[in-house]
Amino acid sequence: MVVDVKALSAAIPMKATGGVGAALGHTAGGKDFATFVREAAESAIGTGKQAEKISIAGIAGKADLLDVVQAVSNAETTLSTVVAVRDKLVAAYQELMRMPV
Repeated sequence: MVVDVKALSAAIPMKATGGVGAALGHTAGGKDFATFVREAAESAIGTGKQAEKISIAGIAGKADLLDVVQAVSNAETTLSTVVAVRDKLVAAYQELMRMPV
């Protein structure tokens, strides 16, 4: 999987405000971690819905085969990215739960 680092770094604000805000994920750009995750999830869902629309149009003969393949490929890449991020979040949560208090 190829990741566009420039697009990713533009999407993720890197400058933290410091203090409690930084610990909670608040950034200088005003977005917190929960907002970032929500927007990423909405984008992933939109990619899947777009692939479904183009696939249905392809079945009806109204879309080019290349467009269908590209849309499905984008949806597959998005889904595999979401699954990888989910796996990392679950692993991090499990690691936190193993820490003694």
